[in-house]
Amino acid sequence: MDAEASGMKFLFILNKGAGNGEVDYKEVISAHFADLPHQQEVYELPDHIDPKKLEKKIESSGADRVVAIGGDGTLKLVAQSLFKKDTPIGIIPGGSANGMAKELGIPLDVEEALDTVIQGQPKKIHVVMVNNELCIHLSDIGFNAYVIKKFDSLPERGMRAYAKAAWHALWHHHNMEVSFKIKGEEICSEAAMVVIANATMYGTGVKINPEGLLDDELFEVIIVKKYSILEILKLRFTNLPFNPEKIELFQTRKLTIKSKHRAHFQVDGEYMGKVNTVDAEIVPQAIQVIVSPE
Repeated sequence: MDAEASGMKFLFILNKGAGNGEVDYKEVISAHFADLPHQQEVYELPDHIDPKKLEKKIESSGADRVVAIGGDGTLKLVAQSLFKKDTPIGIIPGGSANGMAKELGIPLDVEEALDTVIQGQPKKIHVVMVNNELCIHLSDIGFNAYVIKKFDSLPERGMRAYAKAAWHALWHHHNMEVSFKIKGEEICSEAAMVVIANATMYGTGVKINPEGLLDDELFEVIIVKKYSILEILKLRFTNLPFNPEKIELFQTRKLTIKSKHRAHFQVDGEYMGKVNTVDAEIVPQAIQVIVSPE
């Protein structure tokens, strides 16, 4: 659809926790659309979300564009409802990290993000199905998943809480023994963590996956092979290059990762428990996202 066309309808899916309560999104949206020829509706997500009800709400709205207001978790909920459908998804960053918003160059400023939602162009991107979970950003087993588990248990949020969780994990997490096949070659390695990367960067803006493209037909697998405090912190918080003796990257369309012992597992920042096996497969052109016309 022509982004400049009049009469578009926008459905905003609002996570009540977006923006830490500092922004009245309903008021901002209403004011932004006051002099525009478009319709807008804001749907506030309930505390206990039923994905089927959300899908029905999106279908019944007849919206031309559906916009997630929140972090990667909110975006994932909307993407699940619009999986393999033509309705474009917009993003208003309101989470603690906003990984996909940064990946796609979406402005963090609310007004600028709204302009992108209205004027931007749809772009088809792939996703990765990981143990039957839709992954739009990053999934992993091992160290980072353990950090997320610990982070979720803390009463506070933000980078200080993440630092506490990471410090705990540095002293309590143990390496894994993992194996998988790439192009017929068996890869066996000790690993602090294994990342299945649909995107290129963490929510901090640090690139973990310099080879990544959201519109190709491959995803990346990154092995942090040796347990190194400095390498993991470098991976998470700096732009320094990988040490190939400690970190290795592969590209594939499909693979199964096996861990000798049950490993902590997360998808798009949501802790999923412990697993022995991770099955991952790319789904090309799975969703449409709205990006800047530039």
